[in-house]
Amino acid sequence: MVVCSHPQPAASEALQDFLRRRLGLSSNALNLGLKQAELEQAPLPIVLWSFGLLNLDQLQLVLDWEDSQEY
Repeated sequence: MVVCSHPQPAASEALQDFLRRRLGLSSNALNLGLKQAELEQAPLPIVLWSFGLLNLDQLQLVLDWEDSQEY
């Protein structure tokens, strides 16, 4: 379990779309990750990785993608 002391922002639609289209994450896996990330107040990519739904290479792709986004 990953628990953060500060509330995390909800995963953006763009991130969810990236996970589905680029990494092929199923809707069921994504929904599980979203619910768990909210419960744990943890970043979605870390929760997905901790559940084994992303491997380290995929996690790095997500983190690199997030870094490249303009907020």
